[in-house]
Amino acid sequence: MASQRRQMMQSHQSWTDDLPLCQMCGVGTAPNCTYGPDGKDTQSHPNEDGHFRFRGEEGCFLYGVFNGFDGSRVSSFVSQCLTAELLLGQLKSTHTDSDVRRILSQAFDVVEKSYFETIGDALAEKATIISQLPEGVSFHQLSPQSQKLSERLKDLEQEVSGGATAVVALIHNNKLYIANVGTNRALLCKSTSDGQNQVIQIGRPHTTENEDELQRLAGLGLDVSGLRQAALIAGQSSTRRIGDYRVKYNYTDIDLLSAAKNKPIIAEPEIQASQSLEGVTGFLLLMSEGLIKALESAHGPEQANQEMVAMVAAELAQQGSLEAVAQSVVERVKRLHHDVYASGRQRASHCSRHEDMTLLIRTLNYTLADGALTPTQGGRIYPVSVPYSNCPSSTSKTSVTLSLVMPSQGGTLTNGTNTASTLEEGTPTHTPGQSPTTTLHSTNNQTTQSSSSSSGDGGSLFR
Repeated sequence: MASQRRQMMQSHQSWTDDLPLCQMCGVGTAPNCTYGPDGKDTQSHPNEDGHFRFRGEEGCFLYGVFNGFDGSRVSSFVSQCLTAELLLGQLKSTHTDSDVRRILSQAFDVVEKSYFETIGDALAEKATIISQLPEGVSFHQLSPQSQKLSERLKDLEQEVSGGATAVVALIHNNKLYIANVGTNRALLCKSTSDGQNQVIQIGRPHTTENEDELQRLAGLGLDVSGLRQAALIAGQSSTRRIGDYRVKYNYTDIDLLSAAKNKPIIAEPEIQASQSLEGVTGFLLLMSEGLIKALESAHGPEQANQEMVAMVAAELAQQGSLEAVAQSVVERVKRLHHDVYASGRQRASHCSRHEDMTLLIRTLNYTLADGALTPTQGGRIYPVSVPYSNCPSSTSKTSVTLSLVMPSQGGTLTNGTNTASTLEEGTPTHTPGQSPTTTLHSTNNQTTQSSSSSSGDGGSLFR
């Protein structure tokens, strides 16, 4: 079995290539980039992100965005193996919420164990070579035989290094389940019965800024203040990740983790309460950490969710395909990031480089027009209320009002113009030619974090 999984990792063609793709989804990507003083942009390493978007049986849909590090091996393995654990008949229409959550959790556990099976032989060989090499001796002082062993050790280290974080969305029985491991992000945007649109960040990133994660690590005997101060653990900000043998098997050699009673960095997903999608109109966003960080580096973290939703809404009003929408949004973030660096403004020092960026958009009962749909061409405009708090313990809510153009339910489009007006009296409108993003307004209200807007349908289901 381990040899089969190893072959799957090394194969350029995946069995998942034969699975049907979801047509209600679009993905945009951009590779990592470092800005040089001469104005030239360079890519530091091959793209390490991954994603999938499959349509299964019995009304099941599976989506995922994976942020790899130290290579793309783990993100590629996870995208293939996780699909096999979820779309080969494991999920039935008769399954309850608890059944689905259990199957999701088990799938991540199998993927983690399966990955380490694939590198088990390499890890064993690595340990053997280390025991044979003299300690404290430079490479040039080694014998020719020991130098060969040292070169082999480098190759093995490259083979077994790396890991990935993951955010996975499963739609099953018309319910949405989000499973998160690490620092990627999921946003759900949906229109409410009163004409508002609500955007919810589902879950929180697993970092040393997450109080629940700090409590978990403190329970293992780790120094919380030291973790807060360090921020990074073995080069990564995530406190949960898939793979990365250093923090799973060699954590006692890492100062920050050496006091742990058990494995401190885990691959167990945090699965949020299911959300019914019955009658929901809007879209779901899955974003890699690189995309989030690029936007936050350029404009600060306070309004990142609002800005992302505004950009998606603007592109949905202009583009004719979801693929174009997702790619355009990624390109806009890339330009924003570069422009801040080139401007030399205060935040320019935070924008000297960005990591790989991936955005997945899944529409919910939303049909794109054949051509660009503007507010004056029959689309109904829904104001959007976006709760967001950068600090998990904060009770403040930042809301934003923007216009999201939805296709009209009545009337027919004739050469891009709707013959029946769907704009109700009192509905906010744009100046002709004005981008929906220009209507972005922020207000601050005091409320509890679980109450994400004035709407009551589902906001309290998410943390």
